[in-house]
Amino acid sequence: MPNFTATAPGKVILFGEHAVVYGQPAIAVPVTQVQARATVAPGIGLPSGTIQVQAPEIALDSPLRALPLDHAIKQAIDLTLAAVGVAQPPAFKLKITSTIPLAAGLGSGAAVSVAAVRAVSAFLGHPLADEQVNAIAFEIEKIHHGTPSGIDNTVVTYAQPVYFVKGQPIETFVIHTPFTLVIGDTGVASPTGIAVRDVRKAWEADKGGYEGLFDECGRIASAARRAIESGEAGALGPLMDENHTLLQAMGVSSPELDRLVQAARAAGAAGAKLSGGGRGGNMIALAREVDPDRLANALMEAGATNTVVTTVGHR
Repeated sequence: MPNFTATAPGKVILFGEHAVVYGQPAIAVPVTQVQARATVAPGIGLPSGTIQVQAPEIALDSPLRALPLDHAIKQAIDLTLAAVGVAQPPAFKLKITSTIPLAAGLGSGAAVSVAAVRAVSAFLGHPLADEQVNAIAFEIEKIHHGTPSGIDNTVVTYAQPVYFVKGQPIETFVIHTPFTLVIGDTGVASPTGIAVRDVRKAWEADKGGYEGLFDECGRIASAARRAIESGEAGALGPLMDENHTLLQAMGVSSPELDRLVQAARAAGAAGAKLSGGGRGGNMIALAREVDPDRLANALMEAGATNTVVTTVGHR
C-alpha cells in the first residue's frame, strides 16, 4: 500500500471575538502559510493491527493502544476507523508534523485532527467527505476546548472564511478578492478562559455598557463579511481599527498587543487589531499599500516573537 499525506491550514479570528459569546457574529479565516501535515505509511514489520503514532514536535512516538483514551490523536484515529467501518486495520504508522505554533490561537489542534482524519481514511481506501471530516474534528475539539463553537474545525476543514453566530448553523462564504494579513505573536500565553470570565464579570456589572460594545462588534463583523464578499478588502482596515478599540474597552487587550498594533499602523498597515482571546497571543495587520515583509519586520522590532504573512483567498 502506498503512503498517504494530508495537510490542513491554521486559522485566525478576523472579527467578533468575545462578542460572539453574547450572540454577535464572528469571522475566522484560514492561514494557509502554516499547516499541519499527516502522513500514513504501511507498518512494515509491525504486528498485524498495530498503529504507531509519531509527532516529533511533542516528542510522541507510541503505539496507539498505549495512548490515553482522551488523547486527541487517539480519538482522531478511533473515530476515523469507526466512520469508515474498519474494525481491524492493517498495521500502519501515522506521522504528524506542524508549522502552526501551539496554544497560540491559530487552530493547531483542529488542523492536526483534520489532517490525521484525511490521511488515515485515504490510507484505508475510504477517504471521507469534508462534512464527515468536520464532524469528527468537532468531536475532537471538545477535548481541547470543552464546549467549542465549531469555528476552528470548520474554517480548517473547508479552508474558507467562516461566519458564525451562536446557536445558528456555521456558514462558509467566498472571498471575492484575496487580501494579505501579517500575524504578530506577542509571545505571551493567551489565557482565553480567564479573559472570557473577566469579560462576563464586567458585563454582569455593566450590562448596558457591554452590550453596546458587543452590538458594535456585531455590526463590524457583518460589514466585514459584506466587504469580503464584494471585493472591497480595503474597507477591512478601518473596521479592524474600530474593533480593536472596542476590545480595548472590554479590557482584553494588553500593552504587548497595543504596542504591536501601533507598530503595524505606523509601518503602513491599513488596519490592525488583536485576534482571539486577547491578553497576549496574536494580533493581525492588513497589508494593502505596504510590503507585508516591512510590516513583519516592524512587528519584530516592536517585540513580536514570530510573524506569519498569509494571503487570505489563495488555496
